[in-house]
Amino acid sequence: QVQLVESGGGLVQAGGSLRLSCAASGRTSSSYAMCWFRQAPGKEREFVAVINWTGSKIYYADSVKGRFTISRTNAKNTVYLQMNSLKPGDTAVDWCALALGGSHYYTPRTSGAMDCWGKGTLVTVSA
Repeated sequence: QVQLVESGGGLVQAGGSLRLSCAASGRTSSSYAMCWFRQAPGKEREFVAVINWTGSKIYYADSVKGRFTISRTNAKNTVYLQMNSLKPGDTAVDWCALALGGSHYYTPRTSGAMDCWGKGTLVTVSA
């Protein structure tokens, strides 16, 4: 059973930065994509970013493109989300998620494609 633990959330002023981390433990496949999702108050959960096993395929939601950067360290089974130029609209609970796949190029971007979820970490951006 794979477990995901997020960290790095907190309170930051608009324009500031935070880096989220998500460590996976337990049994995992040799290749899997890792994703970030978030849910703002009163809104639906949305896709934020995804990175495939090799790091060669990365996709971002339009709302964060150019501000957020996803990366991973496979040796530590960890994915990161560097968030810069934060806006009040970025206030949300952020989840990391793992998606198993048979391809190193697998880059799912929907909640239904995820096989395991973390418990979430709260990001609050004040004006």
